[in-house]
Amino acid sequence: MDLSQTYCGVAQRDPLHKPYHDTEYGFPIETDDGLFERLVLEINQAGLSWATILRKRAGFRAAYSEFSIDAVAAYGRSDIERLLGDASIIRNRLKIHAAVANARHIQEIRQSHGSFRRWLDTHHPLPKSEWVRLFKNTFRFTGGEIVGEFLMSSGYLPGAHHPDCPIEKKVRKVKPAWLETPLDRRATFT
Repeated sequence: MDLSQTYCGVAQRDPLHKPYHDTEYGFPIETDDGLFERLVLEINQAGLSWATILRKRAGFRAAYSEFSIDAVAAYGRSDIERLLGDASIIRNRLKIHAAVANARHIQEIRQSHGSFRRWLDTHHPLPKSEWVRLFKNTFRFTGGEIVGEFLMSSGYLPGAHHPDCPIEKKVRKVKPAWLETPLDRRATFT
């Protein structure tokens, strides 16, 4: 496949996609709030283009309290109504309710595992089908495409970049989870 026909090739020519592609896509995300942001954005992308999400990203940050898990988990009915009326985000009732419910699930995960990232690390590596099952049993509005893209974009599954993309080399240098062997990962947590 020609690099120019991939997301990597398109992103290099697109000022909206290039910063995300070059500095975020496929790179590990260090913070739970950062992982929550990516999950919310991937859920909201369902049925829409990623360009729409990138254009509305600042609106999402403002509307969802900078993606603070604790703040979003505390949202009540008035916050839901505020979000449903906010044209700077995707005003889909199911997606909004999923964001709040998923923030609450992440709070539970932090109680049992210390952090959302540690929970992900604990389950890595799983085949995509197992990840999808795990996410469907844990979170709301997480189908196969959403889960796959969330994990690929946050460094848990390979494939974010074309092998000839120069950003692929940068991703590999920071050692995303998909490059680690289970034995390497176990040594970190013992």
